[in-house]
Formats: sequence, C-alpha cells, structure tokens
Amino acid sequence: MRHPLNRLVVASHNEGKVREIRALLKPYGVRTFSAAELGLIDPEETGTTFAQNAELKAKTAADAANMAALADDSGLAVDALGGAPGIHSARWGELPDGNRDFGVAMEKVHTKMLEVGGVKSARFICALSLAFPAGSVSTYEGKVEGNLVWPPRGEKGFGYDPIFVANGDTQTFAQIDPDEKHAKSHRADAFAKFIAAWFPQEGHSKTPDGAI
Repeated sequence: MRHPLNRLVVASHNEGKVREIRALLKPYGVRTFSAAELGLIDPEETGTTFAQNAELKAKTAADAANMAALADDSGLAVDALGGAPGIHSARWGELPDGNRDFGVAMEKVHTKMLEVGGVKSARFICALSLAFPAGSVSTYEGKVEGNLVWPPRGEKGFGYDPIFVANGDTQTFAQIDPDEKHAKSHRADAFAKFIAAWFPQEGHSKTPDGAI
C-alpha cells in the first residue's frame, strides 16, 4: 500500500527552511516539492498564533497543488520583549522594497533588548502542520530553549540562528553543524511528533495522535 505521504509540498519560499525540512524527510523516502518549484503563492498570514498560520499555509498549498502539504510557522520569542517578535519574526526584517533582511531583524531585537534590559533567555517555537487537499489538517508543536548573544556569530544557519545559543551549547545555531542543529532544533522537536504519527516503527501510517 502506497504511503499517503510519498509526495509532499513543502509550503514555503524560504530556501533555508525548505532545505532543512527536506533533510529531515529524506530518510523516509518522501519526494518533496517546494512552493516555489510549483509556482504557489504564499497566503497572507492572518493567524494570531504559530499554529493558525502554519495550518493556513498548509491548507492553501494542499488545495492548490492537489497533494499533501507540510507547512511550518516558526519564530523567536524573547522573554525580555514579552515574547516578541513571535509570529512577526520574519516581518521584523522587512525592507521598504518588500525583501527581508534578518541582519536588520537581529539588530532590531538587540536594540530593543538594550532599551528594556533584563534576561537574555529566549526560545525558538515551531508549529508544523500537515494538510491534505480538501481534507484534514494536523499540527505538531516544538520548541528549543536558549539565550541570545551579540554580535551575530556563524554563517551556517538562517534567520535568527546567528544570535541564538541553545541551552547547554556554547555556539550559536549558525555555528554548529547543520546535522547537529537538525537534531535539537524547535523544528526537530515538532518533526519528532510528526514522524511518530506518520512513520511509526512498524512502517504503517496511522491516524495522527499528539496533534493540536
């Protein structure tokens, strides 16, 4: 019996995110297509939570591509900033021309933290949603705790990775090997729950549990 996830749209135009998701799915023989490859348009993210935005992106891509779609919505939540930038993490790097520069976003986080002082604790949060065309959607959440550093360090990551050090580490997510990051990141945490639901050890798909 063919697995329901033998083909999958990764509903993102973020090349770093697509690359990371593909790496996580590779061991399971899933053929992946990015939203950019299929010419899909990102919907406006109107949700108020990571889960709502992930579900919106997954449903939109699944219906447009007529195949299962996996979308994540993730971001950085800084305790000293009351959880900001949160769901607006990418928007903090928006430029007047519509492009995004995470160097600008990281500088904004640093500036605001200097203004308020306080602890440097933060976490990355990920909501991962799987949707089928005109069908069900399941969402899994993950997170990784850590602290922020300045100035940015490393060239291997993307987004806010250069200023985030996970608890127990001394290097940022942009300094450590990508495989090491994949094993401990917020996305990996959400993926572990997704994989347990759809690729259990006995090799048969099942109705997902642990979804929200």
